[in-house]
This record gives sequence, C-alpha cells and structure tokens, in this order.
Amino acid sequence: MAKPVDVLPAPKVVPLTVTKDELLEGQDDSAFREMVHNLLAFAARLEHVRSRFGAHIGLTGIRYTILITIRHLENNSGVGVKTVAGHLSLSGAFVTIETSGLLKLGLIEKRPNPIDRRRVLLTVSTRGRQLLSELSPVQQEINDVLFSPLDRKSFKALCRMSFQLRESAEKAVGLSNYLIAGQPRGRNE
Repeated sequence: MAKPVDVLPAPKVVPLTVTKDELLEGQDDSAFREMVHNLLAFAARLEHVRSRFGAHIGLTGIRYTILITIRHLENNSGVGVKTVAGHLSLSGAFVTIETSGLLKLGLIEKRPNPIDRRRVLLTVSTRGRQLLSELSPVQQEINDVLFSPLDRKSFKALCRMSFQLRESAEKAVGLSNYLIAGQPRGRNE
C-alpha cells in the first residue's frame, strides 16, 4: 500500500489593507499592519498611563487630561470650552460636562468671557495647580521612560508626524463615516 503524499494547502490570499506604494513592501502590507498594531498598543499604554496620572490625583483619566489641557492653554485670561474641546478632539458638550465636575471639585474656576458674555473662560484653581505640582515628579519619571527611545531629532520628527497623522485621521474618520455609514455588514446577507 502506498503512503499518502502530504499536500501543502495553497497559500492563503490576504487582501491588502493599503494600496499606497510608500506603505507597501512589494505587494505586502505586513510592515504597515505591524506599525498600526504597534501604534494601537502604544495608544493603549498611553491611555493606561493617563488614567494612572488621573487616579494619582483623584481624577478619571479624561478629567486629568482636561485639567492639564486647561493649564496648558489658559494663558493669562483663561481658555474657552470650545478651544479645549478642539485641542482634544472632543465635543464641546462633553467638555462642558467634565469641566462641571472639575469645577465642583474646586480644581478649576470659570468666569464669563468679557468679549462674549455667553461664553466662559476656564482657569486652573490654586488647588488644581497644587495637585498637578504634586503629580509632576511622578509624571516626569514615567514620561521620560515612555518616550526614552527619542532623541532630539526623532522627537521633532514625531511631533511633526503626530500632527500630520492627527489631521489625516480626521479625514479618515469622515471618509469612514461616509463609506461605512455606521452599518455593520452581516454574514448572512
């Protein structure tokens, strides 16, 4: 009786996830997919660290982010909700809800905008500044490790690329909303 011959299955054809030549190696998008997965893993770790920063001072991650953003953008007169929302790519309504919580905790102050009385200006309170100052040494140590692979040149390149990717991501979200229209495709159509 003859032994059966092992037959290797035909290689599986995997559709490309990109077509732009700069993102392909030949007709292979493996490096692109690896890069996306590395970015997703980094984003998840960044989100985790942000949540830990917030928890360290008694806040959720998003409230910590809004608080530190207000401190970063407030200059001498304060910063508007719309500016904070735009900076973080969040809705104004969401930022309004979260800043109400920060206001109740005494971490920010708000006052009417003297130019447009319908709007408010936000500033970090003395208590908010104190909490952020207490967090600072831990934050510095963690951020130094988080971004340890960067030298000055790669940091500047990453700053430029992250801005460009943020802009292209906004366009991609709009395109995905148009092409996919929020409707999941079922297997049993």
